[in-house]
Amino acid sequence: MGSTSDLPVMRKAADFLEQMEIPFEMHALSAHRTPKAVDEFATNAQGRGIEVIIAAAGMAAALPGVIAALTQIPVIGVPIASTLDGVDALLSIVQMPPSIPTATVGINGALNAAVLAVRILSLKDKELAQRYSDYCATLSAKVVKADAELAAIKDYKFKID
Repeated sequence: MGSTSDLPVMRKAADFLEQMEIPFEMHALSAHRTPKAVDEFATNAQGRGIEVIIAAAGMAAALPGVIAALTQIPVIGVPIASTLDGVDALLSIVQMPPSIPTATVGINGALNAAVLAVRILSLKDKELAQRYSDYCATLSAKVVKADAELAAIKDYKFKID
């Protein structure tokens, strides 16, 4: 992440990766303030076994794109709402030049970034794919339960039966 101030948003990704039993690292790296550290991280990531990178940043949000320019590992950008409600970060991440793709989720969408990372990793890890499938089943069950609870409400004046 571009700053430790992004941690409240990125914690959602970390929690999901923990739930899916995926080892991960977290770093505070700035494309503008620590460019050498970003370069070292990105160029050495694949050799250290990293297969997907989730990079979060606000404002100019250069971090995801800079990392994507320095590695062939898939990079998922998380725009952080800071100035302009995060629209500036969203546009900075999503508008990458040709040949420097950076997948981008919604503003503060760290959970979706982690889910996308899990989907990518699941392509070659059957056990992870099963854990993810089980997770999806729990989401479906929650919606079915909520729908049944709504159907049980009888006090609406104009309810269609």
